Amino acid sequence: MQSINPVTEKVIQQYQAHNLMQITKYIAHLEAGFNIWRNTSFTGRSAVFINIAKILEQNKQQYANLITLEMGKLNVSAIAEIDKCIWCCNYYAKNAAAMLSTQTIESNADNSYISFEPLGIVLGIMPWNFPFWQAFRYIVPTLMAGNVTLLKHASNVSGCALAIENIFNQANSNILKTILFPGRDIAEVIMHSKIAAVTLTGSVSTGKSVAAAAGANIKKTVLELGGNDPYLILADANIKFAAKTCATSRLNNSGQVCIAAKRCIVVASVYENFLQELISCFKNADALAPLASKQILEAVTKQVAASIQQGATCVLGGKSLQQTGYFYPATILTDIPLNSPAHSEEIFGPVAAVFKVQDTREAIALANDSEFGLGAAIFSKNLQQAQIIAREIQAGSVFINSQVSSDPRLPFGGIKHSGYGRELADFGIKEFVNIKTISTSSPK
Repeated sequence: MQSINPVTEKVIQQYQAHNLMQITKYIAHLEAGFNIWRNTSFTGRSAVFINIAKILEQNKQQYANLITLEMGKLNVSAIAEIDKCIWCCNYYAKNAAAMLSTQTIESNADNSYISFEPLGIVLGIMPWNFPFWQAFRYIVPTLMAGNVTLLKHASNVSGCALAIENIFNQANSNILKTILFPGRDIAEVIMHSKIAAVTLTGSVSTGKSVAAAAGANIKKTVLELGGNDPYLILADANIKFAAKTCATSRLNNSGQVCIAAKRCIVVASVYENFLQELISCFKNADALAPLASKQILEAVTKQVAASIQQGATCVLGGKSLQQTGYFYPATILTDIPLNSPAHSEEIFGPVAAVFKVQDTREAIALANDSEFGLGAAIFSKNLQQAQIIAREIQAGSVFINSQVSSDPRLPFGGIKHSGYGRELADFGIKEFVNIKTISTSSPK
């Protein structure tokens, strides 16, 4: 296993994968930790995460530099990623106790209530595109609920994975362990009797295999499997603002974002105006960071070329740059053929597919014509109409007049092939708990 610098294409460091015997020891370590952590008060758990937030703040630049080194994102974006992790820690430190407080329910019994109790060891299988945030997004609520976690990160960000473990070791060494392990063999870890549940952020194909392994062992899963998010630009939209927002969303992290504006669906009366504004925004955007790996660069290049070969028009970019590093230019495709990669697949790079539709009804139909259902956005000055449309869009999140984003205060997740379950907010913290009914009646 190795980390490669996406800018220089040189190996940063090689890592020895853990074997199953080592992982079994880690699981035993976590099981012992769980027996203590589950009985730790919310005040005690909050203190740990407030401390973790301080560690992140004190070492922010160091962690940001590591993110940039391993997966290539701009350092300013890496710093913002650490800030978001700090926010998440402090948010749940403040709110978890109320979210999981006992709920009294009226029933035929003398007393009935619901208790939220932790499950045990949760296996987290995480991606490389936001190596700290994606991990913290599940870790914080899962652990504040009283669980502990085994983190299996993407192999190209092993340095980040070990740094996260080190952060937790400084705060409480019994609640998180990182394993370096090939993803293709993860079913062997999932089937371990002490793994209570699994959460994955990754591809559809990985999600299917993880769900199959977990299902075979009757284990709870939460899956976030990416998206092909539609951004609907209606006839009454502020076109300059919509184009700028779509460009910002699509070019963020060099397009390696599940909830980016991948499909811009534009009503015909404003299509040409929007397209020219989007081209201008793309041309004037800051320099893009490289894609995270050679494999990602090759996949994006292949998807764009196939779309053009099938009839799409490339109005900007469209060819990988002949230079050292995994760079790909900001690209805009129009005239997208049905069932081409730009129409049907998630392109994980700075590529916007722009579609022309005749009216709002056609925009909704095209938005829903996807196997994915993660996020969506609507741009319109008629907020009442936009909210009605939002209810028709098949997605886990719909943002009106702004780009889709994840926020600790709001539940995050998708439907269809984008996965199931929710992260963040009070819905996320309740994914990995036993929602236990306790009903008491007096003896007869």
